[in-house]
Parts: sequence; structure tokens; C-alpha cells
Amino acid sequence: MNVLIIEDEKLTAQWLETLLTRYDPSIRISAQLPSVTKTVHWFKENQYDWPDLLFLDIHLEDDLGFRIIEELQLTIPVIFTTAYDDYMLQAFKVNSIDYLLKPIDPNELAAALDKFKALWQNKPIQSTENNVSALLQILKKSTTPAYKDRFMVTIGTKLRSIKIQDIAYFSFEEKATLLTTHEGLRLIVDYSLERLVQLLDPHLFFRLNRSFLVALSAIHTVHTYSGGKLKVEVVPPPRQEIFVSGDRVTSFKEWFGK
Repeated sequence: MNVLIIEDEKLTAQWLETLLTRYDPSIRISAQLPSVTKTVHWFKENQYDWPDLLFLDIHLEDDLGFRIIEELQLTIPVIFTTAYDDYMLQAFKVNSIDYLLKPIDPNELAAALDKFKALWQNKPIQSTENNVSALLQILKKSTTPAYKDRFMVTIGTKLRSIKIQDIAYFSFEEKATLLTTHEGLRLIVDYSLERLVQLLDPHLFFRLNRSFLVALSAIHTVHTYSGGKLKVEVVPPPRQEIFVSGDRVTSFKEWFGK
């Protein structure tokens, strides 16, 4: 079986590949691709070696994963993956094998693959093309944004899921993005602060400057200085003082006072 993984979170893609190999060592991973653009290009470059099954992240780094199906008019069976909760997950099931909620559980993955084998052996999976437009409309019309509610991180040889409510802040230090929990645990995450701003609920997190994205729950004290300068104390304390960038002071005050 040839499988294509379309996923913009590197750790998730690696974890998925590990689970697939455990499930069946004969599974061949055709590629790991992070975006709609790169996936469309890959399909055009590999017209005679298409995969048997897609693992497709719904929110990719440049667009919705549904765009791939729409643009290429794919009829390949799909297992959707998503980091978002289930207010529209039933819609994602239309003409797909299944969906997996991140972080991907080994048992749920095995069940989805068993389902794929059973359906594929009996009859081809119907085209998803006719439903893509409807799914895109559902996404556009939804008034409730879907924000990330947990992060998968690597600790030594182990993978751990960190819930949003356990995160105090994200910081950029020594060319790496770090997640710091309320308990003081510091972990590297595979995201830029710019990407995190898009993934996190803006009511809960605010980017204070180029190096810090802070949870409201972590803010202990805000000090005001002459000239409108603001210093923010958070718990647990970081390795450096945190000041709000001058161009963010007004928006921070509005956010902090909501």
C-alpha cells in the first residue's frame, strides 16, 4: 500500500509515519508534504505513481486541504486529520474513510486503516469531488473559529500532548520556539510565533513583542512607565524581562481589559 501524508506539522507527520510502519511494515510512504501548493506540484510530477490512500490535514500552512481534492479532482480515498474539535467533524466524513483527531491515537489509526481495507477490497471509494464545494462553504460560513487546543511535543524518546490551558507562554530563544507550561516545563515546538498567532485563540493569547506570545492566565502584573512603556511579569518567570512593543501597547490594553 502506498500512502501520501499531507501535514504541515513535522512532528505529527513523523508520528503518523511511525504508526503506519508499526501497523504494517510493508506500507510505503510516497512523500510527506506540508502545503496545498507542494502537494498539487507533487501530483503533477508523479502522474504514474499516485498513492492508494491520503492522510490529509484539514488546515495546511497555505490553505484548506480540501483545495487539493478540488483542484486535482481526486478520487483517491482520504483519511482526514485535524487538530480541531468536532463542531463540524461530521461534515468531514462525507465520502471519506474516516477522520483522526490530533494527537493521533494508534488504536484509532488502526481502526481507520482496517475500515479502508474493508471498503477498498469490496468497492472503490466514491469521488469526493462533488462534496468539496459544500465542505468549503461550511468552513466559510462557520461563525466559530477553530483554534488549536493542544500541542504534541517530543520529550526524549516520548511524545506528549500539552493542553492549551497548561501553557503559560511561547518564546523565541536561540533560533527555537519554546513552549513554557504553568509548571515551568520548557519544550521545543515546531512552529514559528507567527504561525502560533494564527493557531491560538486571540482571547487567550497575545503576542507582546517579537519574542513572546503570552497566555492571559500567566500574566501576574503589568507595570507602567513614563512614555507609555509597559513591562509584563508572568508566572513562571522567563529568563529575560518582557516589555510590550510600542506598536502593540494600545491593542494590548484593549485585549487585557476585555
